[in-house]
Formats: sequence, C-alpha cells, structure tokens
Amino acid sequence: MSELDSDIQFLKGVGPKRASLLKEELQIHTFGDLIRLYPFRYMDRSSIIPISSVSDTSAYIQLRAKVVSIEFHAKKGSVMDLSSVPEKEIRFNTIGRMSVMVSDTTGMMELVFFKGIKWAFSKLKIGTEYLFFGKASSFNGRYNMVHPEIDPVPAQTGPAQTSGITMPGLTMSGIYPSTERLKNSGITAKTMNRMMEAALNASLPDVAESLPEYLLKSKGLVPLRYALRNIHFPKDLQALEKARYRLKFEELFYLQLSLLKQKYIRSRNEHGIVMPKVGEAFNACYQALPYSLTGAQKRVITEIRNDMKSGRQMNRLLQGDVGSGKTMVAVLSALIATGNGYQACIMAPTEVLAQQHFRNISRYLEPTDVKVSLLTGSTKVGERREIHAGLEDGSIGIIVGTHALIEDNVVFRNLGLAIVDEQHRFGVEQRAKLWRKSSCGLAPHILVMTATPIPRTLAMTLYGDLDVSVIDELPPGRKPVKTMHATEGKRYALNKFMRDEIAKGRQVFVVYPLIFESEKMDYSNLEKGYEQIVHDFPFPPYKTAIVHGKQSNEDKNFNMSAFVAGRADILVATSVIEVGVDVPNASVMVIESAERFGLSQLHQLRGRVGRGSEKSYCILMTDYKLSKESRKRIELMCATENGFELAEEDMKMRGPGDLEGTQQSGLPITLNIASLAKDGLLLSDARECASAILEKDPTLSLPENAILQRELRKEKYRIRDYSKIS
Repeated sequence: MSELDSDIQFLKGVGPKRASLLKEELQIHTFGDLIRLYPFRYMDRSSIIPISSVSDTSAYIQLRAKVVSIEFHAKKGSVMDLSSVPEKEIRFNTIGRMSVMVSDTTGMMELVFFKGIKWAFSKLKIGTEYLFFGKASSFNGRYNMVHPEIDPVPAQTGPAQTSGITMPGLTMSGIYPSTERLKNSGITAKTMNRMMEAALNASLPDVAESLPEYLLKSKGLVPLRYALRNIHFPKDLQALEKARYRLKFEELFYLQLSLLKQKYIRSRNEHGIVMPKVGEAFNACYQALPYSLTGAQKRVITEIRNDMKSGRQMNRLLQGDVGSGKTMVAVLSALIATGNGYQACIMAPTEVLAQQHFRNISRYLEPTDVKVSLLTGSTKVGERREIHAGLEDGSIGIIVGTHALIEDNVVFRNLGLAIVDEQHRFGVEQRAKLWRKSSCGLAPHILVMTATPIPRTLAMTLYGDLDVSVIDELPPGRKPVKTMHATEGKRYALNKFMRDEIAKGRQVFVVYPLIFESEKMDYSNLEKGYEQIVHDFPFPPYKTAIVHGKQSNEDKNFNMSAFVAGRADILVATSVIEVGVDVPNASVMVIESAERFGLSQLHQLRGRVGRGSEKSYCILMTDYKLSKESRKRIELMCATENGFELAEEDMKMRGPGDLEGTQQSGLPITLNIASLAKDGLLLSDARECASAILEKDPTLSLPENAILQRELRKEKYRIRDYSKIS
C-alpha cells in the first residue's frame, strides 16, 4: 500500500485522539489528504523585529526578548504573588491570566496568556532569552501579544541586537484551515506544520505526477512533488508562486476536463429531436409583437434555433437580468417546438410565477392557434382531467405549471422542449422526472433559465457542460430604478414618500429578512414591521397585505393576488417575493435591514419594481453602524444596476463558498487552493487547454493522455451530469 493511503493516526505526532479530530473537523483521513490541505496564509519566521518597531500595522511578528517578570492574576481579579511558591504547588485552575513582561535593548512589552498557562509557565525562566512569535495588539495605549508561540533561541545566533535581523534555519510557515475544537485540543499552527513535514517526508516519494509531460512543458508548470513541497515549506517567494500556480491550474484544469468530456461525449453520441422549421405560429407571434426584440434576444433565439435543428439534444442555460425578456425567448422557443409538431412545457417554482407566465404567454399566443394551459397544485379536479387528456392527445401545445407537471399521471403525447424557470429552485431529481416525460423515444430539448446573474467563472464551473446564452441588454423604454440608502432617522421622510407614491396610484413593496423575532438578532422583523406599517398606514384608506414562507399556499396566493390585482397598496413580505412577481404598478421597493442581504439578492428584489412606465425607487434601510463589507455592498447597489457586475463583486466579497481558509462549497468538486473569485483568467486558460485536448482526443485514449484518464477515474472528479438528466 502507498504511504499516501496510510491512516492519519499512524503519522508521527498524531495518534488516535488527534486523528479522530482531524477526520471530524477537516475530513483528513490519510497522509495524502493531509498534504493536499494547503495553507491559506503564510507567516515570515525568518526575521526578528525590535520591540520599539511594533506598531498597529504589524501583523504576525517575531521578537527576541528576555523574560523580566511573571505575574499571575486570579480569576476573580486579584494579583497573586507566586514568586516563592514551587511550581508543583501552584494551583493553576485558580489563575485567570498570566502576564509576562519581556525586554530587548529597545524596550519592554507584555505577553498575555489566558489558556495553557501551566504549559507556558513551564517553558519560561526569568532572565532567559526566547523567541516569541504572534500577533501584536494595542490595549490601553500599550502593545501586547496574546498567546505567542515560544521557542528557545538557536544556539548558533549571537547576542540580541537592536535592529531587524535574520534568523538562520527559520523560513515562512503556513497557516492552515482550523477550528476551535482543533485549537483547543492543542493542534496549533506549529503542530500542523510539524505534522505536515512528517507527512511529506513519509509520502512524497509515492506521489505520482498527475499531468502529462507535454502539458507541463507547454504551460511551464513545475513537477507535482516540487509543488507540494514548496506550497507547504517554500524555499523562497518564487518557489511558492510556482507551486501555487501549478496546483491551481491542476484543480481548474481537471474540473473543466471532467465537465467538457461529458459534453463532448454527449454531443457526439446522443441524438436529439430534429426541429428544422419555425412554423406559422412562430411567425404570427413574432410579427404581432408590440415592440422589437433586443439584439441580445435575437442572438439567443438564433442559438436556440440552431440547437433544435442540429440533430443533437439541446442543453442550454439562459441567463438574463431581471426584466431582460427571457419569457419572450421562452415563448418563441416553445413555438419552434409546436411548429414542428411537438409539445413544450414551462415549469416555474411557485404558483404565483406560473400564473404570471400563463397570463403573459396567453397574451403572446393570441395571434396563433396554439393552445396553452396552466397546471398547478390548486387546479380543480375537472379542469385537471381535461388538461391531462389534452396533453395526452396533443391538443395542448404548451403547458405552463409548477411541480404538478412532474406528477406520474401527467403524460405527454410528444414532449419536444422542456423549459425550467429559476432552475436552481428545483432539485435534480425533480427535473429528471420532467426530462423522462418524452414519449417519442428521444429526450426533449432542455432550456433552463435564471434571472439570478451568475458570474462567468462560476457559470463555467457550475454549468460547464451546458451551453450558456446571456441576454445582456434590457428592452428599450425600461427605466432605471433610482436606488437610495437611508437609516432610521429618515423613517418619517420615507413614510411621507410612500404616501405620496400611493396617492399617485402606485404600490409599494416592503421586504424584511426575518419572519419571527430572533433572540440573537436585533434586526427589524416581519411581525413588528407589519404592525408598524398598519399603524403608520391605517385602513382606511390604506390596504396592506402580508406574504411570507410560513403561510399556507392558499393564504400566500390570496395576499399576493390581492397586491398583483391592485387591491392592496402595500405588500409586506420576506424575500419570498424575490423571484418572478410582476407588478408593473409597483414603483417603490423598501428593503429593511438591507445589510442582511447579499448583493445578488438585493438586485433581485430591486428588480420587482421598474417594470412599468413610471419612475421607480429602491430604498435600502440599514442600521447606523455598518461593517466595511456591508457598506461596500450598499454603495455598489446605489452605484450600478448591472446584475452581472454586482454578481462578480458579490463573489469577490463573499466567494462561492467561504474563501478564508476553508474549502469552497456548492461546487461540482472541492477546490482546495484555486478560487473562482480570484482565478478567472486561469480558469479560462484551463478550460481552453482542456477543450483543445478533447478536440483531438475526446475519449482520452491516446497514450500521452493515459495520465488524464487515470486522474479522471478518481472519485473527486466523478461529477454528476446536472444538465442532461434523462
């Protein structure tokens, strides 16, 4: 057995107890798992600074200083004089803090220990010099260091000096992902470094190169063993950069190779329904449109049309910002299907959105003879029976619905196109049921749509095996939404503004992040907010509706319908209204505790207004005090309406997962070192490289690609095919 596969408990310095923690906290089971855990930051252990040079800008520093005094403070606050008490008689459980004063030739500094006091005390001797490594902070106008690492001064160094000096034998050390449990169990940064060194020494000889020689040469990549040694213990900054580049490229390359290989195999082997013409209904609908399509809409329809007549199954993701006209593209795509003798279905995540689609599509189809129906959970039994019969005999050309479309008793005569709106709201298995409803022997063409702007790098990763279309312009005449930031002091002015808009016949959304009072959070919540709105806008003349996720579907639909129909002036809601609700008469969106929302979600909520011909407004209400990140989000929202720009910034700020030293989540594979937020250019390069290889060798059967074939068989690269689930 390779050392890489050895259980982590058998690594020098680990043992069963630490092994159990590493497995639970970081999913590290083997030596190989450990050496693939990369530092997310490095600390320079090569230099020493004098105490007089410590400042607020100092990060982690290293001091060489002599212990001058040690003072104990009881848990109840009094100072304890233990200078004459033998160490074995000291009751460390009564000590709350140990203060150690140290000095060099330039000054004095306090070191503070709240934990591990017995251990630290046993290492220190008054009058002796040590190396102290840690983060300096300021307290009551003086600098101190809490829980520094303690090391003896190496024997070969001379006496302490007053200027910064370099210590032989000490280099940069990595800081690794950790948890409170690991830290509290003594697995410190230094312990992790020792374990990593032991793991590398034991298993590095067994590491096999994972990229072909021709790729290493063409991309100027260092060998894997060199990269692994220098990512953990870099001999210099240049070696670290080479190691980092190699490992990032490898991760992104295999991610794209796996996704694209599925796409290549599917495009070559799988036949799709051939739809060579557009048909009369398409032309009738297109010519009757009250406005011209945007250039982006025309481009996307051409891409979809080419897919549907190609003889291969379409698997396409359609991204379009709020109000960009995705529904119109969906209608015309569905009419291509009906024009070739097939049926189309459009599935929406909520009943309100399905009803909205049905109303709009029915209007678009008036110049045609194509029959469209609506099927949701609340469709009455008699009507449901008629719809089932119409789908089975083919008389219904387009069906709009919710999850009700995937029920077993829904049978199509010849489903040729399945369109899913806001596809991330549906589970993979739910979508799979829809794909399987084709009864003509071939899987239907697939179009998944989202109004949630996805950064290009994330789309290439999450949907790397789908073809992506983007509607990147808004229809003419759509007015920008004026976005403003306000705090509680502007509440009176905000209420007056809302009354003025309602007096003009407009409607108002008020959105809250919470449903019920949370003990841990003091943000405005829906219940109190609703009560306050009803108090400030009493009935009569004002009518207020409320919608949230904990209501029954019946109550939710009743209240939402009242607002859509104009019977309510104000809709108080949670972000349940984020997706799809189209109320052209609503001109004001008030988002309470806006700092609680991400940029993409704020943008989606803002998109609920500005859908009519009147000037619209979005007011972001926040607390007076905002974190630096929250303030930046609010400023960005006020500065731009471009959803894709905001999505890119959102990912840079928050990441697709947690970027601070922990693994990114929600991706097809785990990225240990590469970042979709920061490595967009490298991802594009890796994708182009993977594509070029597959163009020449789609099955990776050539001898020089044997390494690629071997790596792709590993469990981590077995990516579920999210696009074609039929």
